[in-house]
Amino acid sequence: MTSTLPNSPPFPSIMQEVSQQVYPLSTLYVVATPIGNTGDITLRALNVLSIADAVACEDTRNTAQLLHRYGLSKELIAAHEHNEREAAAKLVSRLQSGQRIALVSDAGTPAVSDPGARIVDAVRAAGLRVMPLPGASAAVSALSAGGLLHDRFYFVGFLPVKARQREQVLEDLLAVPATLVFYEAPHRIAETTAALAKVFGPHRQIVFARELTKLFEEIHRCPLQEAEAWIAADSNREKGEYVLLVEGATAAASADDAEADRILSILIAELPVKQAAALAAQISGKKKNALYERALQLKQET
Repeated sequence: MTSTLPNSPPFPSIMQEVSQQVYPLSTLYVVATPIGNTGDITLRALNVLSIADAVACEDTRNTAQLLHRYGLSKELIAAHEHNEREAAAKLVSRLQSGQRIALVSDAGTPAVSDPGARIVDAVRAAGLRVMPLPGASAAVSALSAGGLLHDRFYFVGFLPVKARQREQVLEDLLAVPATLVFYEAPHRIAETTAALAKVFGPHRQIVFARELTKLFEEIHRCPLQEAEAWIAADSNREKGEYVLLVEGATAAASADDAEADRILSILIAELPVKQAAALAAQISGKKKNALYERALQLKQET
């Protein structure tokens, strides 16, 4: 069955109710915008964008186009990773004069792997009000459709570009008992997938969520041992933004890590860290590099 929308704006009574709500002056409104599909914006967000004195945004061109889709035109203030401190000072001044300012990113919720956190911090430090307008989030969208059975998740965001730094971050996450959430750019998806398989092993589940809410949306789940082949099977899979979900550590894995810590603690009391890590790797079967880093941590704690 299909439904036909009326020619008049949908839910006019709700829009009227939204427009009559209280929107204080001297307030920074943190507004979530669509991650792809322009229909994924809230009525409250549209109202705030229409009454705001200005919109602080990551890319003025992208935001101008988005506002145009909704029939809006506003003064835009560039607030990106390279000028966030300067933009924060300017926005605080305007808020102190009684203006309403909307803060948006290029897509999704500001300050979540996007600029915005420094601006919010500066506004709060100035004693001014910050109001969040919830909405689209790539991470939450992927989690809702991924089907990984865990009641907790750990948001990582983008991994380091350099291979050794990326591997170290992943090794530090091995024992986390929660679904791991990563963002990744298309040109790095193949090497990141290989790094995940190397560190987490072949059996953990991974969910690829590509181009969420867009025309070519794709959500695929498989064991990590099949992940690289899935990427390689279609050149289009190296296009589009990704959310990656990796199954968290099981209770058994956490117990293994506790046993490795016990072994390391005994060995580092008698041996140099490097030798202790090498012996612990032979005993436990775990990676020597990861055990070396853990041994350094344990050494500092004692």
